[in-house]
Amino acid sequence: MNQFITVEKNIDEELEKIEIHLLLEGIFLHYGYDYRNYAYPSIRRRVWHRVHAEKLLTITSLLEKVLYDSACLQRLLADFSINVTEMFRDPNFFLEFKEKVIPLLKTYPSIRIWHAGCSTGEEVYSMAILLHEEGVYEKTKIYATDINTDVLRIAKSGQFPLENMKKYTNNYLQAGGERAFSDYYKVTDAGVKFDSSLSKNLVFAQHNLVTDSSFNEFHVILCRNVLIYFNRELQNKVHQLFYDSLGMFGVLCLGNKESINYTNMNDYYEVISQSQKIYKKIK
Repeated sequence: MNQFITVEKNIDEELEKIEIHLLLEGIFLHYGYDYRNYAYPSIRRRVWHRVHAEKLLTITSLLEKVLYDSACLQRLLADFSINVTEMFRDPNFFLEFKEKVIPLLKTYPSIRIWHAGCSTGEEVYSMAILLHEEGVYEKTKIYATDINTDVLRIAKSGQFPLENMKKYTNNYLQAGGERAFSDYYKVTDAGVKFDSSLSKNLVFAQHNLVTDSSFNEFHVILCRNVLIYFNRELQNKVHQLFYDSLGMFGVLCLGNKESINYTNMNDYYEVISQSQKIYKKIK
């Protein structure tokens, strides 16, 4: 009996993989959004969440609905978009950046930074604050991109929930903040709004790491805890994009769960900070 149960389970898993493959292929062919090389366990969880949310029974029924209902597609794409962020997330990263990258940036007449996968923008404003306190924000342009237009609208507004400020203040202080964090924002009816001086050198735009190409040459690229949702093939593709987008001696910053190791670009960088996953392009 157990043998038959195992065989049936394997068949169900194979059918599930086929259904998910057809769903992602259909989305790519019909709409041009390419999620075919995202990490399978993550995609699987989000697909089933949307199946249940739409009150459907099968992934195939979700494919049919997505193909004929663009609103359903947008809901699914929102599920695929991973938006986990906070101000000065991983304070030690910002301490290392301040100590080991800022001195290099201070030697440049102008600075271009790309924050890829910026989500709702908390880390973008964190970087703006750090650069301001280090006296280099005036000569910096930060390009913050994400595939999700909904989170970009939040990022552009510079408005965030008031209840998050206690945690963000603590992160800021641990990251070596030099002022009262509340100096950077005002409390409004909608929460808090960060000072417009922080957003004047920010450019928010939609960009798809999977399908879009390089759009400038940068001194720094930050893409923290985004690549963990991609499979190895797609990780290599995005690392090639970042390599092509960095100038010589440009700095690449990854998330604490990521690494340049085991990618096609490993030999083209040297380590600035192994613990905080900061690398410098050397060839």
